[in-house]
Amino acid sequence: MSRWDTGAKETVKPEFQNRLGIAIALRTYKAYRELLASPRWKKLAAAGAHPQRLLWASTGTKDPNASPTLYVEALAAPDTIDTMPEKSLKAFAEHGRVGAQMPADGGDCEQTIAEIRRQGVDIEALAVRLQKDGGDAFSKSWHSLLGGLEEKVARLTATSPS
Repeated sequence: MSRWDTGAKETVKPEFQNRLGIAIALRTYKAYRELLASPRWKKLAAAGAHPQRLLWASTGTKDPNASPTLYVEALAAPDTIDTMPEKSLKAFAEHGRVGAQMPADGGDCEQTIAEIRRQGVDIEALAVRLQKDGGDAFSKSWHSLLGGLEEKVARLTATSPS
């Protein structure tokens, strides 16, 4: 979520810093709740289906001027999972608070997104860039993991007795 805010940081006014990620999350949660309330999902649930939980990722605060628990507190909601980094988890354990849970109707997300657009952020272009950057980062990590495994296998097979 913090990647949204990092991507918009240079364009938005100070009062809108660190608000885009939460607005996008609110929009996403609204769509998720609408899906779970749909007749199609209710039919599946009646047949025994269980919903997949909504996963919040990249919830560590990148802005040193923002609270380290900013996203953890803002994204608290039923049927969600937060993959927060250890630093955020420890900060939340020390002084975090969960207030009201995310509103199922998205709250003021559309107004926030509209204002950030007015300030010059191309939300769609930013989304495409974030998808590409995220995919590239995961691909790099995956290839690094495979390379490490290949090296270990090579070392183990080279030193193992025949």
